[in-house]
Amino acid sequence: MQKNPGQTRAEKGDTVSVEYVGFFTNGEIFDTNILDVAKQHRMYNPRQDYAPLTFRLGDGKLIKGFEDAILGMSVGEKKRVTIPPELAYGKTGTHPLAGKTLIFDISIVDIQKRKK
Repeated sequence: MQKNPGQTRAEKGDTVSVEYVGFFTNGEIFDTNILDVAKQHRMYNPRQDYAPLTFRLGDGKLIKGFEDAILGMSVGEKKRVTIPPELAYGKTGTHPLAGKTLIFDISIVDIQKRKK
């Protein structure tokens, strides 16, 4: 675990762990990995793992706007980011979130620096 909040900033290639709440511009929450938030908003799913999302930054496995928002953040830092459709699921398409502007509250839980 990163012990010194604010000391290390997330860079491409780092493995980061984040907590998040995703919502639409009208305030409706559509996703979270925080158990208390899921229960409070009556969206708890017993099959979902409510734990920090861990991924390697820059691999492109998440929407571009989400990854871009994490670049430069440090452990303990929180941020609200608005992601337009073109940096999320596209302006059009078959994905249920296509054409939607998404807002995320993101908190960095851990950063593991890439091996150089």
